[in-house]
Amino acid sequence: MPPSATPATRAREEGPATGALLATRQLTWRIGEVAIVDNVEIDLRPGEFLGVIGPNGAGKTSLFNLISGLRPPTTGQVLLGGQDVTALPPHKRARQGLGRTFQSSSVFGSLSVRENVRLAVQAQRGGSFKLWRRAARDTAVAEAADRALDRVGLGHRGEALAGTLAHGEKRKLEIALLLAGEPTVMLLDEPMAGVSAEDVPELVAVIRSLTGDSGRSVLMVEHHMDVILELADRIAVMHHGALLACDTPDTVMANATVQEAYLGEAL
Repeated sequence: MPPSATPATRAREEGPATGALLATRQLTWRIGEVAIVDNVEIDLRPGEFLGVIGPNGAGKTSLFNLISGLRPPTTGQVLLGGQDVTALPPHKRARQGLGRTFQSSSVFGSLSVRENVRLAVQAQRGGSFKLWRRAARDTAVAEAADRALDRVGLGHRGEALAGTLAHGEKRKLEIALLLAGEPTVMLLDEPMAGVSAEDVPELVAVIRSLTGDSGRSVLMVEHHMDVILELADRIAVMHHGALLACDTPDTVMANATVQEAYLGEAL
């Protein structure tokens, strides 16, 4: 294969990675003649942490919207566990193991921290949101919620109103909500956004623990390059909607094309 082959060309010629939990194939979203996401092909392997970087407007969040089902692609496919989920709405993708956070905080501020997670557990198990008070009395649901909170270091904050949490704690709560849904693939969209510098190391430790021995995979968009370099097994670089490179951190940072494309543009 010629060394100049693009990531998309290599993905097509090599085929899907064996056992990839998530894959995109020629994924494209256009507005008129403008490609916001342009023929992106990635494979996310079991237990892998894949970071996505690029300047504002590179198409990173739009890629997440296509993968999670918030927007239908113009062309291309999204595969989850080897199954084509391109036509499925977000809630059905979630039932098949795909979880996502957003750049802006999305918790029920008037409910307690524990009640937020109980609702997420109940939703994953097919319960009705109208029955959240009953779910609070369900031992199995309560225990699952407490496990998720303990996992992110919020076990001691269960009775606090979610709206009173510091921003870094809200980010942890959002991750607990994802864990309550028992995902195999987690999409994290700029989890460090708005988090104070002193809270970053603890949040990084929580995010690092998400893969471990569980086989769970993480795809994360993040502007903090030090965080990406610390966490990622591989880094995908987006530029003008296209996938410019996808490789190990050292290889990507040494890539002359990446350096040229981002000359003067902060990652």
